[in-house]
Amino acid sequence: MLKLKKINRNNVGEILKLEVFDNQKSFVATNNISIIEAYIAITENNHVFTFGIYKDDTPIGFLMIGYDVNSDDEDAPKIAKGNYNIWRLMIDKKFQGKGFGKKAMELALEFVNTFPCGIAKYCWLSYESDNDVARELYKSVRFVETDEKDGDEIVAIVELY
Repeated sequence: MLKLKKINRNNVGEILKLEVFDNQKSFVATNNISIIEAYIAITENNHVFTFGIYKDDTPIGFLMIGYDVNSDDEDAPKIAKGNYNIWRLMIDKKFQGKGFGKKAMELALEFVNTFPCGIAKYCWLSYESDNDVARELYKSVRFVETDEKDGDEIVAIVELY
């Protein structure tokens, strides 16, 4: 069974060991960079949630969810204001191709739909235009591409319940 566990001092080490294939490294930041970014965001009073993705008791991935615009994010897409975002998602290379990414996204949206930071209309995310695997994954859980960009990345949204 797939589940999300909040990152804490007891599991951070095993999450930091997870990695993607070499040809995917340009698509997603390493988990150590992501956890550092989350720490910085939290110390600046921004809203960030970090999770390990587990199959039973085995760590297989990492998920980071944000809310609203970070205080140092001058170029954030307009959709970011007052909405949730899937900031990072990665599945370890040993566990890819088994449907865990889709299930992890479903769990992420279940969490977002609890509205831990308040009601919002959308959840958004962004990805590189040449990351076809991500595009198909996000489309499979109802994300729709917009005309907006996050830097050079495509922005996609899903309406929350």
